[in-house]
Amino acid sequence: MTAPMFEPPWTAADAVIDALKRDGQAVLAPESLGVLGTSAAELETLRPCWEELPPDGYLKDGGRYRFRRHGNFVVDGDQVRAMPHRAHWQPLDYNALHGGIQRWFVPLQAEMNESPTFLALLAGLGRVCSALRGDQPWFVEAHPFRIDTTDGIGRPTPEGAHRDGVDLVAVLLVGREGIKGGESRVFDAQGPGGQRFTLTRPWTTLLLDDTRVIHETTPIQPLTPGERGCRDTLVITLRSGGFQGPAAI
Repeated sequence: MTAPMFEPPWTAADAVIDALKRDGQAVLAPESLGVLGTSAAELETLRPCWEELPPDGYLKDGGRYRFRRHGNFVVDGDQVRAMPHRAHWQPLDYNALHGGIQRWFVPLQAEMNESPTFLALLAGLGRVCSALRGDQPWFVEAHPFRIDTTDGIGRPTPEGAHRDGVDLVAVLLVGREGIKGGESRVFDAQGPGGQRFTLTRPWTTLLLDDTRVIHETTPIQPLTPGERGCRDTLVITLRSGGFQGPAAI
């Protein structure tokens, strides 16, 4: 029996900042992405990039279910600059499973790294972050993910409910195929409050004030046992002051 899927708490395009300030989260429907300077139709041109994601070689649970790439940018106003490739690093305080190590993922393809649509999205997220925290440069990491059910189960967040140690997290659902599960859960970092819902519509965008909430996504399983399914997302984080690292720069 398939678990029920709860509708996201949709946020109006003109209420994103108020929702983030009030609730620590906002969920934009695909038709509301103009507030981020893009559209679902424009983002759809990036979908082929998810067919060329290499395996994540750092999974400590021995899983084969995660594929990803990684890119780094600085967003300053409307200017977006790609930065030299660097390791992804998180402290153990934020990622008890994979923190404390330098993870050198394969860089983004040029088709994404240089896409005007992708760069416009990063600039739009920078404007949201500046509205929350004040105008300043934002150090951005972008992670296209594919989680599949090759081994019968896939874990979008094997580290469990967590924060990322940044200012803003954006989770864009690219698509889901042949799966059940994958429920998004967002909790107040300082209290008992929380919400659960499932992202089902391509390019739905979940925005999280990482200083106020923790989040996770539940495991996925194939709708038909033995058949492969997958869940594709684009996760983008924005941080003030520098990239995370053993010595932040």
